[in-house]
Amino acid sequence: MPALESSIDNLYKTPLADFVPARGALAKTLKGDDAKRVKALVKPVVIPWAVNQLYWHARPVYDRLIKSGEKLRAAQIAALAGRSTDVHAATAAHRKAIGEAVAEATALAARSGAAPAADVLTRMLEAISLTEQPAEAPGRFTKVVQPAGFEALAGLAIAAAMPAGPRAVPGKAPRPPSKVEEARIRREEQEREDRQHAEAERRWRTAMDKAESDVTRAKAFESGAREEWERAQRRLKESERVLEEVRGRQPRR
Repeated sequence: MPALESSIDNLYKTPLADFVPARGALAKTLKGDDAKRVKALVKPVVIPWAVNQLYWHARPVYDRLIKSGEKLRAAQIAALAGRSTDVHAATAAHRKAIGEAVAEATALAARSGAAPAADVLTRMLEAISLTEQPAEAPGRFTKVVQPAGFEALAGLAIAAAMPAGPRAVPGKAPRPPSKVEEARIRREEQEREDRQHAEAERRWRTAMDKAESDVTRAKAFESGAREEWERAQRRLKESERVLEEVRGRQPRR
């Protein structure tokens, strides 16, 4: 099992485009329930995949984000309980950690040619850092998570004395997106991927056209240079022949 778990972790570390072939290759090495389990693993969409890359390839940044979220959650709980706490400082630290995490996750994604939407990525990082128990295991996220419930209090100034009435429940798990929201996110990500592919195709075609044009010009230059060289060779041979004739006519005593 430890070896299988490590292999599954490796799937979520790979570039997004490699996930499906890597999953199939891994499944072929297994039998029975293990093979079925691997085949059933869900391919992440771009945003959770980018968060996974942060977890696997920039753990210190990910850990700072989670710790800052824990501190902010604790400060908010203390404020709700009427205890003295610096929510503003905790919020500022959390915002800084989110900014660093977004930048790092975006850079990691770019290395594989992906460009996650910064606003959606920010919201998911906020959500997982402010919940006590994410719906999916860190490093194996497959779905976009949106902040909800207690997380919505992030950044608000909470009065020390709260009026009587219902209060937010600390530690509430993030609300998963509705089917409509998930479909919209998937559609936007697919459109973004399509645009990126089209742009890459355009750049490739431009480079190909330039390379083909350069080759054509080089061949023409080579042909002209070869003809010039052949003419020069003929002139050289003719000049050498004339020189020999002139030498042969040198007057003798």
